[in-house]
Amino acid sequence: MTTAPVHVTTWQDGDADAPVAVFVHNIMTWGDDTEYGFAAQRPLAARARLLLMDRRGYGRSPDTDRSDYEVDAEDIVSLLGEGAHLVGHAYGGVGAMLAASRRPDLVRSLTLIQPGALRVAERHPVVAEALARARRSTAELPADMSARDYLRASTEGLGLPMPEPTRERLRAARTSMRERPCWDADIPLRPIADAPWPTLLVSGDWAGAPEPYRKYAGEPLIACAEVIAETVGARHLRVPGFYPHTQRPQAVNEALRRLWRDAEAAR
Repeated sequence: MTTAPVHVTTWQDGDADAPVAVFVHNIMTWGDDTEYGFAAQRPLAARARLLLMDRRGYGRSPDTDRSDYEVDAEDIVSLLGEGAHLVGHAYGGVGAMLAASRRPDLVRSLTLIQPGALRVAERHPVVAEALARARRSTAELPADMSARDYLRASTEGLGLPMPEPTRERLRAARTSMRERPCWDADIPLRPIADAPWPTLLVSGDWAGAPEPYRKYAGEPLIACAEVIAETVGARHLRVPGFYPHTQRPQAVNEALRRLWRDAEAAR
């Protein structure tokens, strides 16, 4: 297997020949982060070999001037080996979609947790409005904005508590600030729709989310997931809350176990 220029946390508690699952995280986090990452998916290591990728500039991966969904897709493909299940959250879901569309032969199943691929669903009025707002907001970001202020604006600005600004979190915020926005990614969905493996979309219902967060993030993400699921013929799982894999890990983990089991049985 080609080695990617990224750090990978590996969890495996079961058989040596268990299937592989690659996880790709969102902005301002990293693979095994307990706040926003995939720490709550640790129990899945009993039935699969979990590879939690730290995207370039995040976690324990090295600093880089090349950090965006196109680069992520290259790194993801290098981790798929001879075939793996693929899970991507938000920004990580965009890289996962690109990797799956380019090398469907290396994917065994695809799970997208609230993917930030708004452009592919821009015919939906809620998504179109969110795209325009996101483009405008990005253009208006101050050039001298600090990582701490960016972290605060991305959390407290939406009614969420700001996480502790540790060195790791601020580094992740700095990387997030300079990444190419994922919502404008041009992703071909036909290869995913035509693939023999199953695709799962996971969304929260956004109940209990602060109103600004629900309106400006939740509603567009739900609509985007609905469009993608319909277009590629995927199952769409909805769970309570707004951060599915951390707030409702039991439901998400069970859905992943079932998806992987069925995909392996069908091979």
